[in-house]
Amino acid sequence: MQLNTVNVIGQIADLKDTDYKNTLAITVLIELLIEKKLFTREEFAHKARELDTIPLSQLVSNRRLELLS
Repeated sequence: MQLNTVNVIGQIADLKDTDYKNTLAITVLIELLIEKKLFTREEFAHKARELDTIPLSQLVSNRRLELLS
């Protein structure tokens, strides 16, 4: 196996670890917010479905407009 291939495999492994840690952090935050009754699991699921239908570029534009007003 070439050194470049080994480096790429190592980078992929690092990304998987980073993705896992980011997913865990997000899950912890969501669970804490639900426990503190800031929103329900159903409200979270509804908002996730709603945002999933909007293109990322539109979400970014909407957020920028909110920040400017």
